Amino acid sequence: MLPTTPAEELADFITRHPRLVVLTGAGVSTDSGIPAYRDKLGNWRHAPPVQHKEFMQKQIARQRFWARSLAGWPFIRDAQPSAAHTALAELEKLGHVDLLITQNVDRLHQKAGSHHVIDLHGRADEVKCMDCGNRYGRNDIHNTSLSENPQFELPDTDVASRPDGDADIESENVTKFNVPECRSCGGVLKPDVVYFGDNVPKETVFNALDCLEEADALLTVGSSLMVYSGFRFCKKAVEWNKPIAALNLGVTRADQLLSLKLNADISGTLQKTTDLLK
Repeated sequence: MLPTTPAEELADFITRHPRLVVLTGAGVSTDSGIPAYRDKLGNWRHAPPVQHKEFMQKQIARQRFWARSLAGWPFIRDAQPSAAHTALAELEKLGHVDLLITQNVDRLHQKAGSHHVIDLHGRADEVKCMDCGNRYGRNDIHNTSLSENPQFELPDTDVASRPDGDADIESENVTKFNVPECRSCGGVLKPDVVYFGDNVPKETVFNALDCLEEADALLTVGSSLMVYSGFRFCKKAVEWNKPIAALNLGVTRADQLLSLKLNADISGTLQKTTDLLK
């Protein structure tokens, strides 16, 4: 019998290509309460995220980010894995996921129990000194910012958090915000995240490509693939004659390269797929 539902189609794809590299994007975390950057057409939902060059060169950019982070970071810190995260962890246990490459920085795949994970764009729960390399826990820096900025009032209403711990709020007090500095050298502190305009470390990319070259196929989940750092894996998969399946609500940049496109609910489809493969 031919597969007729998205879950059956995906289960059939995995059965025929049992060793996968999985690439995930923000759509995996939306059921965890973390909004995606883009809509179903691949367009920005709000103003683009902070640029690396701007953050590094402009004090006001750092003030704006760390001030808004007071509202945005707790959403990321307290988020719990969705059914999609749990299902992907189960697929790894079943032996179908050789490597999970995530464009997300929320670490929810690890919380759900996935072990073979590459955080392509870094991790929001750590902060790095861009001068001396010292590292801190994000919550540590968050609490320091709170204590050093008692004059900064957070909005009374709910704010829209962003996937990197930023938030959509504006305040006249931003120019007076005391930006956290490295306790060792006084240097610039930045979440250990690859901001737009910066590059993913080459070693990270090469490690992921090495695994993709050995896999049977590539599965992308919850990503529009508009950012080249993720799209490059689809290009390589085509070059190496690896089939590509995509599960995503909306368009992807790789639609013309896909062997299977599933425009369907992500969590529900992954749960049903996992049940079919047990």
